[in-house]
This record gives sequence, structure tokens and C-alpha cells, in this order.
Amino acid sequence: MENIQENAAPLKRPAELECDVVRFQNQKDKWIAFVGLKDGRPYEIFTGLADDEMGIALPKSVVKGKIIKTTTEDGQKRYDFQFVNTRGFKTTVEGLSYKFDREFWNYARLISGVLRYGMPIDQVVKMISGLQMDNDSINSWTTGVARVLKRYIPGESEEITPPDLP
Repeated sequence: MENIQENAAPLKRPAELECDVVRFQNQKDKWIAFVGLKDGRPYEIFTGLADDEMGIALPKSVVKGKIIKTTTEDGQKRYDFQFVNTRGFKTTVEGLSYKFDREFWNYARLISGVLRYGMPIDQVVKMISGLQMDNDSINSWTTGVARVLKRYIPGESEEITPPDLP
């Protein structure tokens, strides 16, 4: 019998991961996803509402950046998002891990765990699409997350574009 641990993905997360920023809209809700990439493959995902009061808002030109795992002086861990603005300056959004609704955060952690262990993206999309939620907002979110991750399946070409482009 094979040792499962030998085949598992490494548990150590790099301090920084390249990141794609994907905006999507389901029903009336505007969402934003930060997809951390390791070796060009989704490794983790942070998602939530795309607005100042309930989530996070970024300039529409921001489509790439880095997710940085930071440990504070008191030992607390958080994830920050850093991008280069149009003038070439680094801009950091601290506490990305605290910007979104706790329920979405917990589901995203579960999905990130599946991604870290190398489950094929098409299977992750099927898993997410098969979730049965009682809340319309969560259903909207899962539909959008599945669409975001679908773009990383080799041969898929569905592009997710920011809503309300001028």
C-alpha cells in the first residue's frame, strides 16, 4: 500500500505567491477573487464582495499582484495583497484575510486546502459546482468561484471580465 503522505503536496506555503485578481458578477452581487498561484497553478483562493464597506475595492486595472503571508510581532498570521499601481509604486492591502465575510473565508480555506494538495482543477470545479447551499448569496458565490477556477483548466477559454466596464 502506498504511503499517502509521500504523494501529498508540500505543506510549506511560500512567503509570497503570484496572484491573479479576477472580478465577477452573479445576480446583483459583484465579487473579487485573489487566486494565489504556485508554479502557474491555483494554490489558494480568497474571495468576497468587491466593495469598500463589505469587502475590498481595487482599481479595475489591477489584475495581478502577490499574496504575502505575514506574521505580526505578536505571532498572528495574516495574508496581504500587494500590487504595483499605474505609477509603478507598490501598494499593499493589509489583512486580506480579514476583509471578507467569515463564512466565505471558511469555504475559501476549504477550497484552498483541496487546491494545495493537487486535486485536478476540473475536479475542484465539479466539487464546488455540486455544493448545495441554502443561502442565495453563498450559491452566487460558489457559482462564481467555479467559473474563476474553470479558467485554469487546460483547454478552457472562458474568460471572466470585470463587471460594468466603461
